[in-house]
Amino acid sequence: MSGNLQERVTDALSRIRNNRVGANVLEAEMVRDIATTTDGKVRLSLFLSADDDATVVREVRQTLQQIQGVTDVRVDVKDASQSKRPEASPPKRAATSRALPVMGQEPQSQRATTPAPTPVAYPHLGNIIAVSSGKGGVGKSTVATNLAIALAQQGARVGLMDADIYGPNIPRMMGINAAPPVENEKIIPLQAHGVKIMSLGFMIERDQPAIWRGPIIMKIISQFLRDVQWGELDYFLVDMPPGTGDAQLSLVQATMVHGAIIVTTPQEVASGDALRGAKMFERVAVPVLGVVENMSYFICPNCDDKHHIFGSGGGQRLAEELQVPLLGEIPFFAGVLEGGDRGEPIVVSGPDTPSAKALFDLAGRLSGLLNAHAGAT
Repeated sequence: MSGNLQERVTDALSRIRNNRVGANVLEAEMVRDIATTTDGKVRLSLFLSADDDATVVREVRQTLQQIQGVTDVRVDVKDASQSKRPEASPPKRAATSRALPVMGQEPQSQRATTPAPTPVAYPHLGNIIAVSSGKGGVGKSTVATNLAIALAQQGARVGLMDADIYGPNIPRMMGINAAPPVENEKIIPLQAHGVKIMSLGFMIERDQPAIWRGPIIMKIISQFLRDVQWGELDYFLVDMPPGTGDAQLSLVQATMVHGAIIVTTPQEVASGDALRGAKMFERVAVPVLGVVENMSYFICPNCDDKHHIFGSGGGQRLAEELQVPLLGEIPFFAGVLEGGDRGEPIVVSGPDTPSAKALFDLAGRLSGLLNAHAGAT
């Protein structure tokens, strides 16, 4: 199985061309550190120079995802100018006979030896909580936005950092978008609904594509932590991009994250992706505080019955597998989506709706959980 998968991966990569150099990505030595697992996971590093077309990243990922037997693909994009390329075998030979080691089984001498950055403590930020998901489209940013406002309305000092650098939606959802001022070499966060906010969306045009490489992502996250005048906070929520990529690793390398909240939907495919995201946090010693199941059910306006239109039980099963609490089940309500588009989160525009009440309950459970942890330590 593993050998056949390795051959399919190599063959697929050999058909992806870099038009700038007139060779495929293997011949051009753009792809390195390819690794596979016996259950179909593929990981590789893709080195891009300033002159390369960034769309090759999407082409590599989509090509690998279509290979029979591949269950998960991770492409780590790196700056070619910051890495000295090793001496390579003749290009044609590399494309046909390159060995693909199984992750975790390569010789110790071949494993990375570069030490990870030492996380910096920011005690003035209070409880630093990552709001994450395994895939997009589950309402992670909606939960982060409303949770931040709910905590603020309960009397807490709250900051919200939009670390979803590929799709910074927090400005639209919070109804605020302007260039943040700078005073005494510190960026002043914008405020809305009682929450201090910082987002890359404040600094780029709405239609500007966000094509960021690993080192740049680390710099952006570090700057948002270090150079923004957050003041004294009780909660610092970080809206993460979907998946388990550079942004997640950059955050945990940049600061001490107190815990992660995993947002999922009831479907099995969503909870399976969320499980991988949760395991990533556990691997880097960030405790998973709990699971939030969004779009959990629909309440019929005529009969008040609950209808599980997206399936049921995915969040509970995920919480049980992770041995963490199910912190909330947020019902599906069209007003949540409409309010997010208007910049009026549901806890502001419809505080008495079932969805808003569930989000306020979520804020209360999170506060109680963190207070209990603090008391235990």
